[in-house]
Amino acid sequence: MKRLLIFILPAMILASCGQESTKSPAEQLVALKKQRAEIDAQIATMEAKSGTKVAKVTPVTVMDLQPTVFKGVIEVQSAIASDENVLAAPQAPAMVRSILVQTGQHVSRGQLLATLDVSAIEQQIESMMPNLQLLKTLFEKQQRLYAQNIGSEVQLMSAKTNYESMEKNLSALKAQRDLYRIVAPISGTIDEVSLKVGDFAQPGGGMTQAGIRIVNFDKLKAEASVGENYLGKIKVGDAVRLVFPSQNDSIKAAVSYVTQSVNPMSRSFMVQVKLPNSNKLHPNMSCIMQIINYTNPNALVVPVSVIQKTSEGSMVYVAENNVAKAIPVTVGRNSNGWVEILSGLNAGDKIITAGYEEMENGQSIAIQ
Repeated sequence: MKRLLIFILPAMILASCGQESTKSPAEQLVALKKQRAEIDAQIATMEAKSGTKVAKVTPVTVMDLQPTVFKGVIEVQSAIASDENVLAAPQAPAMVRSILVQTGQHVSRGQLLATLDVSAIEQQIESMMPNLQLLKTLFEKQQRLYAQNIGSEVQLMSAKTNYESMEKNLSALKAQRDLYRIVAPISGTIDEVSLKVGDFAQPGGGMTQAGIRIVNFDKLKAEASVGENYLGKIKVGDAVRLVFPSQNDSIKAAVSYVTQSVNPMSRSFMVQVKLPNSNKLHPNMSCIMQIINYTNPNALVVPVSVIQKTSEGSMVYVAENNVAKAIPVTVGRNSNGWVEILSGLNAGDKIITAGYEEMENGQSIAIQ
């Protein structure tokens, strides 16, 4: 009988294969699923009759938990700014007469940068000079006469008033003439000249106003808006790493200032980092600010993904004697995909990092 089965079974298999080969892949898949369902049903029936059940073994991947240095990092988008970034612009409407500087040139505070056409005011000043000289002469003459008891005090005061009034008018015109000179309000480097000789310059405001931009590259800083949930968790002196993706570079610095108020519109506060003088840094450059506000040199950390949330708290699965054990844990800070374990685990524990998705406590496992 056994010999007969040996010959019959291969024949049946071959016949079945022959039949399956005539079916489409979709039809073959349906047939296989049907066969699997029938087999599963037969296995369940046999387990129920025998009172035994085949244990499910789940393949898993584990990591050996060991103490390491853990740094809590707050990462936000940032931009480079300057404490002294000024646009020296005309204060009166006139034609540009001369540009005395060029981009990249270092200038000192008060240095003349450009002049505007001020011929009309200069003509007024020139026409006033003879009258001023005349009034001065009359005043001095009246002073001498009054000293000799000639003339009245009223005549002396009138001559003095006329002379001083003319002097004030002349001073006002000279002050007005200064409005047609563009001078450097700070010391720094000429970053942009948006005026040309012959342009009609207009005073005003806004980002599009023409003028001469001066930047003090010795006073650069990085600024970032941080969500209010981090308020109190960042302090002056915290280590900072600024990452410049466009330059594939980074620099180390420290937090220099933290605002104490929250912006009511953005619900954020400002963090500033003073930067060293560098020809690689420019205002309005973007960078990533990584604030290291916490360091534990002997921390136990696991991937955030392995933390399971339950109604009783957090837990992780640990491999122990080929069995998965659910261990309740207390978590601390998390950063860059890792979370600090404050209690529940010990060095040397085998943390299940793959295969835990549908796992149960006490389930048999096979470490890969």
